[in-house]
Amino acid sequence: MATANPKTMRVAFQGEPGAFSEAAAIQLLGASIDTVPRPTFEGMFRSISDGAADAILAPVENSLAGSVVRVFDLLLESRLAIVAETILPIEMQLIALPGASMGNIRSVASHPMALAQCERFLAAHPNWKRIPAEDTAGSVREAISAGDQSRAAIAGRRAAEHYRAAILAERIQDNSENFTRFVLLVPEQEAAASQTAEARKTSLAMRLAHRPGALLASLEPFAKHGVNLLKIESRPIHGRPWEYQFFIDVEAEDAANLDHALAEVRKATSELRVLGRYKAASRQSNESK
Repeated sequence: MATANPKTMRVAFQGEPGAFSEAAAIQLLGASIDTVPRPTFEGMFRSISDGAADAILAPVENSLAGSVVRVFDLLLESRLAIVAETILPIEMQLIALPGASMGNIRSVASHPMALAQCERFLAAHPNWKRIPAEDTAGSVREAISAGDQSRAAIAGRRAAEHYRAAILAERIQDNSENFTRFVLLVPEQEAAASQTAEARKTSLAMRLAHRPGALLASLEPFAKHGVNLLKIESRPIHGRPWEYQFFIDVEAEDAANLDHALAEVRKATSELRVLGRYKAASRQSNESK
């Protein structure tokens, strides 16, 4: 008797087909997954409860622009947990209709952040009209569907391949050290099953108790138990002026040491939530293509 094929994993992302987020999902999980595009971050986070996806792949930080604030807000409102991460090099391409040339171009569209990250290239073409768009891949779809060789878009290589477009100029971003970190989110009740011995990185969200020295008291246990503090960032708590939520990434070689540290951290905080334990991504391995 033939064995039934396992169910294909459905992964939701924000953007249109060909987006950087879709490329990151395939980089992390392989080409056999089904990717599920969603127009907004809110729609992406609803995709699991709606039955449209099994997991979501969300951008949380860019090496140039910083944290993706809306994703962190939605993560705190959800009951999802981080089970993996990947780091995608962000390389911008100038994309147009097949047969177009640089001399044809009169306008270029993309997400405002993508346009800003290609300022030097665009400054060399001052006659081109810059058109802000909802996302990078969508700007390619619109340029190709218009059938106009004077319209170009800025997006990733995957968008050009998906819409069968031509790349007129490669790697036009100002800064070559442009990376986005993405995390894979699944329902909390499913997260424990995915943990392995390599899951040494932990993301936390905490609120401090209202007493002097609370921040110091909440951080000292990490050093005391040999837990490496990778990142700390604060965000205002909505509806509670001058109170802050802290997001922290730590790395521990020994899970027991981390558990001891967290037990002490809880005494110095009014709220502590483990957002996920997972294997840290390697930028070097992600750069290999």
